[in-house]
Amino acid sequence: MDEFDLIDKFFTVEMNPRSDIKLGIGDDAAVTVIGADYDLVIATDTIVGDTHFPTETKPHAVGHRCLAVNLSDLAAMGAEPLWCTLVLSLPSGDADWVEAFADGFFELARQFDIVLIGGDTVRGPLAITVAVHGRIKSGGYIKRSGAGHGQGVYVTGDIGASAAGLQCMRDIEHSAQQQKLIRRFLYPVPRVDEGRSLVGLATAMIDISDGLHADVTRMLTASGVGADLDVGQIPLSAELQSTVTKESALLSALTGGDDYELCFTMPIEREGELQALLADWNCQPTRIGRTRVSPGVVWRYNGESYSVPDASFHHF
Repeated sequence: MDEFDLIDKFFTVEMNPRSDIKLGIGDDAAVTVIGADYDLVIATDTIVGDTHFPTETKPHAVGHRCLAVNLSDLAAMGAEPLWCTLVLSLPSGDADWVEAFADGFFELARQFDIVLIGGDTVRGPLAITVAVHGRIKSGGYIKRSGAGHGQGVYVTGDIGASAAGLQCMRDIEHSAQQQKLIRRFLYPVPRVDEGRSLVGLATAMIDISDGLHADVTRMLTASGVGADLDVGQIPLSAELQSTVTKESALLSALTGGDDYELCFTMPIEREGELQALLADWNCQPTRIGRTRVSPGVVWRYNGESYSVPDASFHHF
């Protein structure tokens, strides 16, 4: 079984459901009640050396990355970051490594005004677990399961550069373009502000961590709709296109993962409202297709059917 099958079989259970739980296992984050006005949004993620990043990665980047991937989950719910906890497993008590790690962690934390409130430090293989807590106006969170038929499917930023950057890290020497790709992997930018601004506009949303094809399929399946999507509309960065072939760039975008951009749906007739938000965004959105009633995701390229290989990462 892969990790998702294990979760579905052994952990997605309805045991004594409680009224203070609005959304449990199966989305980017859980949502619970913390009062009449706000919901509490909680997400947890672990990154492991030589599974999620090479162990020789500079600790400053590891510190940034471990928080960024969790903030991306809050972004996908439209939540405002508040607090986090940190569990750090280290093979040795290397003070220089931890100092640089903490610098990277807190630089990003200050950017999004999230406060570290606790955690644990243990001896073991290099692994970092962060739990983030955010809030949103009661009932305002964006689920994966809210898409309707006939709506637009959109992505923020550009897709595929991070996975290509990880591949570039295996080379001994790097061109200027490759260095930009590597930075995209090491220092992902969580779209927190963009996610928050989409509350009330986006009908469903997910962050792109496992590859665009896998994640958009996951969102649309949860929503009970399908989609016709255009490979030619996937936004690709200039450095990605100048470094690899077009086919490799598209494969990186569709199956590579680690982009931490947002994929969302919304009524196409409200695109004017989306355009009005862009003055405060650090990226551009792109419509890559449209949802439909019948299930399944169909990709086309230049009008022809396009088959996506099963190349996404699986833990097991």
